[in-house]
Amino acid sequence: MKKDVKILNKTVMYHGFFKMEKYHLQHTLFAGGWSGEMSRELFVRGNCVAVVLYDPARDEVVLIEQFRVGAIDSPINTPWLIEIVAGIMEENETPQEVAIRESLEEAGCVVEKLIPINTFYLSPGGSSEKISLFCGLVNSENVGGIHGLAHENEDICVRAVSFTDAYQMVLRNEIDSAIPVIGLQWLALHRFEVDKLDGYMK
Repeated sequence: MKKDVKILNKTVMYHGFFKMEKYHLQHTLFAGGWSGEMSRELFVRGNCVAVVLYDPARDEVVLIEQFRVGAIDSPINTPWLIEIVAGIMEENETPQEVAIRESLEEAGCVVEKLIPINTFYLSPGGSSEKISLFCGLVNSENVGGIHGLAHENEDICVRAVSFTDAYQMVLRNEIDSAIPVIGLQWLALHRFEVDKLDGYMK
């Protein structure tokens, strides 16, 4: 089948820090022909970059903790989520540049080697956000403290923990955000060979 989409109408419902658009559209069907007309809301935000910061010599992962409004009604944990470094791509920035910048801003870490993991959509049923995920090799010896940009109201608690402890946090659902779960699962498969993997050098 030829896959195609007809956008019949598109309106911007809201435009603030993020944007919400509404589409009226039709798309081709696997059995042939076209779907009925449907309306869909799309949450539009810039593409993002995330980095699993890992020290292979110490077998430590750098984790961050910060307030997240999306988890404000969490029945299990609090809206302060344990995550990995991440940030929105600015205009004319490459994913590699964002990974290096955010690692320094959010965790005070200088990336020595940047290894691409994957690029994927987070929730394509209603959001345009796409993530470029990396593993960044760092020296975690003196990592810790409070980081972030004051003018962005960032209040980020940084700590280095053993990989075993970090992965146990995933298994106990103490880390319940998709990006760090995916990143730490990748690291569980590759951490004994990260020094040998091809990467982008700073």
